[in-house]
Amino acid sequence: MLNSVVLVGRVGQDPEMKYFETGKVKTTFSLAVNRPVKRTEGNDSTDWFRIELWGKQAEVAGEYVRKGSLVGILGRLEFSRWTDANGVKHEMPVISANQLRLLGSKRDEEASMESEASF
Repeated sequence: MLNSVVLVGRVGQDPEMKYFETGKVKTTFSLAVNRPVKRTEGNDSTDWFRIELWGKQAEVAGEYVRKGSLVGILGRLEFSRWTDANGVKHEMPVISANQLRLLGSKRDEEASMESEASF
């Protein structure tokens, strides 16, 4: 069986890092991935994913990833399950990433466009 997810998108907010007493670190952030549609069907739509990283990859994300950064994610689909204070059960899909690729930021892209426009 195979549970593999590959995503490329822009980070929706600055990552949140959490350090545990055990010494482990976890970083989470949301990722916006455009889903293009045919021109005859209307505008593109955006899918949002919750990304979770652990260990060294979490530290890298906390240090270098910011809102608007373009990143590539390789991981697996998991489900976070919990019961709230009212006894209501919840389930949320989470991408548990084991590889993070830093592909650039909006600022990098804007700077590139500005430099190309000046030629």
